[in-house]
Amino acid sequence: MTASKLDQLRQMTTVVADTGDIEAVRRLKPVDCTTNPTLLLKAVETSAYASLVEEAIAWGRKAASSGETRVNAVCDRLAVTFGAELAKIVPGRVSTEVDADLSFDTQASIDKARAIIAAYKERGIERDRILIKVASTWEGIQAAKVLQGEGIDCNLTLLFSLVQAVACADAKAFLISPFVGRILDWHVKAGGGPYTAETDPGVVSVRNIYAYYKSHGINTVVMGASFRNTGEIEALAGCDRLTIGPGLLDELAGATGELPRKLAPETVGKAPEKLNLDEKAFRFALNEDAMATEKLSEGIRGFVKDLRSLRKLVAARLEGAKAA
Repeated sequence: MTASKLDQLRQMTTVVADTGDIEAVRRLKPVDCTTNPTLLLKAVETSAYASLVEEAIAWGRKAASSGETRVNAVCDRLAVTFGAELAKIVPGRVSTEVDADLSFDTQASIDKARAIIAAYKERGIERDRILIKVASTWEGIQAAKVLQGEGIDCNLTLLFSLVQAVACADAKAFLISPFVGRILDWHVKAGGGPYTAETDPGVVSVRNIYAYYKSHGINTVVMGASFRNTGEIEALAGCDRLTIGPGLLDELAGATGELPRKLAPETVGKAPEKLNLDEKAFRFALNEDAMATEKLSEGIRGFVKDLRSLRKLVAARLEGAKAA
């Protein structure tokens, strides 16, 4: 009997679950797991995780702080609580995100990351099980550079361009998460297409980054993210890692037929020339890329919106009111 496409994919790529749904992770058995404010908000609003939320709220009510400081502390605790539960299930890493509203503050991002690592350590989870997610802004990348120097591995998220990927590599980031589906979204909205899996702009972008990294001896892990369909995933089979939502993981698990390897370090073909970037060159190149500039800003706004919704929900619960 032919192995499912998910099982075939696992033979050439590390499969990561892109979800805060603990039960889905338990069922799908990924190696790693990654969350973000949007996924965490969805999980918190689900009755299945009421006990985890109640624990964080009870802790917050006993905290010495008050107001916004207390709300933020409870949200941080929730993120780590969910991450700790996920760490019990997956054998590899759990990604936990620095607050998106710190995306343009290097020092605050560093401080938040250190606090997250300390909170995990209090639960007996060492830093080698955690990835700190930081937006791929210039400030976020510089925060990652400092954190990597301290042995705190980072996942650079909201990445849409080669210039961001190059800057992340220069910072010696452990891992990058190029957003395949959101790149496609932009091009479709701009009137492009129709696209096949091979011509999908998100797929092409990740293949380009992969070729750059492998050709220039860069060890940073490439983890494709934000998929819209299984065709995109299959077109990146062989990528270092792919983080995939439960719905698409289920589709792959139910699909049969041969899944050919599309990416391999020894067969990357012609790669982009090596870039030398300082802050000015990075900002100018990013500004020249309308898609990457718009999707990065949009992504930060979206995560901040969901973070604010989470804080509002927590504030209402702390006050004993029923969140709307």
